Amino acid sequence: MNLMTAVVITGWVLFGSISFAQGEDSLYGFWPEESRKQHELESRFDTLLKADHLRDWMKRMTARPHHVGSPGQKENAEWIAGLFQSWGYQTQVEQFEVLFPIPQIRLLEMIYPEKFSAQLSEPPLEIDVNSKEHSEQLPVYNAYSRDGDVTAELVYVNYGLPGDYEELKHRGIDVKGKIVIARYGASWRGVKPKVAAEHGAIGCIIFSDPAADGYSQGDVYPKGGWRNGLSAQRGSVLDTTRQDGDPLTPFDPAFKNANRISREEAPGITRIPVLPLSYQDALPLLRNLGGQVVPVSWRGGLPIPYHFGPGPAKVHLKLQFDWNLTSIYDVIARMPGTEFPDDWVIRGNHYDAWVYGATDPVSGIVSLLEEARAVSELAKSGWRPKRTLIYAAWDGEEPGLLGSTEWVEAHYEELQQKAVAYINSDSTGRGFFFVEGSQTLEKFLNQVIRNVSDPQKGISVRERLRAYLLMEGPPELKKTAQSHQDLPLRPGGSGSDHSPFLQFAGIASLYMFFNGETEYGQYHSAYDSFDHYIRFMDPKFEYGIALAKTAGRCMLRFANANILPFEFEAFSKHITSYVTELENLTARMREETDDKNRNVQQRIYESFSDSRKPLTVPEVLPPVPHLNFSPLKNAAENLERCASELKDHLDKTGAHLSVEKLRDLNGILKRSERALTRKNGLPGRPWFRHQIYAPSVYGGYEGTAIPSVAEAIEQRNWKLAEEQIQVVADTLEQLVDQIKKAKDILAN
Repeated sequence: MNLMTAVVITGWVLFGSISFAQGEDSLYGFWPEESRKQHELESRFDTLLKADHLRDWMKRMTARPHHVGSPGQKENAEWIAGLFQSWGYQTQVEQFEVLFPIPQIRLLEMIYPEKFSAQLSEPPLEIDVNSKEHSEQLPVYNAYSRDGDVTAELVYVNYGLPGDYEELKHRGIDVKGKIVIARYGASWRGVKPKVAAEHGAIGCIIFSDPAADGYSQGDVYPKGGWRNGLSAQRGSVLDTTRQDGDPLTPFDPAFKNANRISREEAPGITRIPVLPLSYQDALPLLRNLGGQVVPVSWRGGLPIPYHFGPGPAKVHLKLQFDWNLTSIYDVIARMPGTEFPDDWVIRGNHYDAWVYGATDPVSGIVSLLEEARAVSELAKSGWRPKRTLIYAAWDGEEPGLLGSTEWVEAHYEELQQKAVAYINSDSTGRGFFFVEGSQTLEKFLNQVIRNVSDPQKGISVRERLRAYLLMEGPPELKKTAQSHQDLPLRPGGSGSDHSPFLQFAGIASLYMFFNGETEYGQYHSAYDSFDHYIRFMDPKFEYGIALAKTAGRCMLRFANANILPFEFEAFSKHITSYVTELENLTARMREETDDKNRNVQQRIYESFSDSRKPLTVPEVLPPVPHLNFSPLKNAAENLERCASELKDHLDKTGAHLSVEKLRDLNGILKRSERALTRKNGLPGRPWFRHQIYAPSVYGGYEGTAIPSVAEAIEQRNWKLAEEQIQVVADTLEQLVDQIKKAKDILAN
């Protein structure tokens, strides 16, 4: 679901953290002798991994379409379960019944000033065997669009985000009663129809602009890997910034007999019809728009001048869906722990696709399968994990994280007691390592990537990423890379199956993949095929093996650690930096508001405006108040002090704990992420319970730190901002209380 190429290095945030000596053998959370044994175990694990398995399994899994509810998907579920069983795992398939609409009518036509009907299909290619089979393919559409039959003038809205509508308003353009056309990018696709509806639009079209992943990037498929003119991006527009999972059973598992709300009550389903387009289908529509020429930042890669509209292009959009409940199947495989069977270390990747899904998600699931097979080989040779390992193949991720969310909701109480961590992957390619998640795992993760070799260069994955930061990173990240400090872990966002674990259940999570040296223009198209993958993604499957080595080490280290490898000093520094950024955000808004109001009062907009292209004078805004950040700053300082004290106690006495104290300490550490959640969730988003990480309301995938405060500030809701400053401060104090309990165990 999460488009790998959307990761931009400027999304990283710089924080200092504890550094390790290069080549250090001691592993965080292990006694010295156990560290040596763990390294030996991981070396054996590496020798068991075979790239040929990934290739063979991908070819098999992509032989036919395998979307939610398809015969190909059920076949893959049974095959995956059979593999796990053959490797000795305790395996079960858990079934849920979810809403998954499939279109019955799709029509988009321009009726003025010329006649044009969109093709809305992807033709077969001679070189790509998969693309020739159309009978089982899902058509080009957006899941959870409303039914609708609308005709109106067209308006181009750039990426269709709130700032774009501010620009339209500034230019005197109103989308009320219009159909908008937005290009993919800059946010998750479901944000675009949401914002369009908020501004009164009656329909939304989302097109793939060649500037993003088409010919502006390189040769198009099949000559190159980039998106060709008729390739279109399917995808869900379910508002997963409100909640993940089945839209009719919020907070509860979607069992067959579940109580369901009506579609009209479901907040995640769009309020207007929405349809994706290829850039070949979009070109005639955009070519027939009039009005002013858009600013440079709004222009894409099509060979036309981009205009705002509205009109004269007038289009007719008609969509109708079946709105059926569909069965999904999660495959769950367990290897019970020998010493702590009620401590669960969970690893997951989805296996459903929009069509063939070689990259998304098969590249990830075959890596997970090979990792699980190698772990089973270790078990057959006599090794057993101290903690229970769970490997999960999720169904229904693409429509809205359905399989993982329903499983988490079904097992919520048990997970609260037993879950140690969740390690997620989705898609992977070749190049550099990217990761996001719980920043209490930053130190742990940095050690892991020091011990995995980059298949191209023979250096560690960490050193390869360091080189990337030195060459491509912003100044603050270059400084971190030069200093050999731990590389910062980005806050956990959404868009993949870690979200319900982290943001609903409060389970420490990591989401990881390789990317940066691929030609991935086929995201969510019928051309995301085996043929495309072996030519333009990871032809030797060597980075798929690198992913298995990385995630496998995470699993094995969590399984065997003497003390669970959570660390709070780096996390506390992140929190301090987030609070500073919130203060800076408020100060910037105050300055910008004062400048804008001054320009209005001094009639600067009228003086500046071209009379042929008049600008609407903005309204005078209320001044930005000085918020009281003291509760948050005090809580951050308290957290930083207690985190440092805990580290000192661990260094002095951690290796000398009794069995009882060690069990008590690990119990606190296991549940530490839960302390960052609140049962009533975020304002207006009760499903998102984590108070430090959540997807942005108008960004989608990217994580927002301290979201309740940040969003209240951005929305100029100053009363709410003050309230949430105290709520988050209280939440941080909950974690401080847990750290104090851990410190008391060590001190007594």
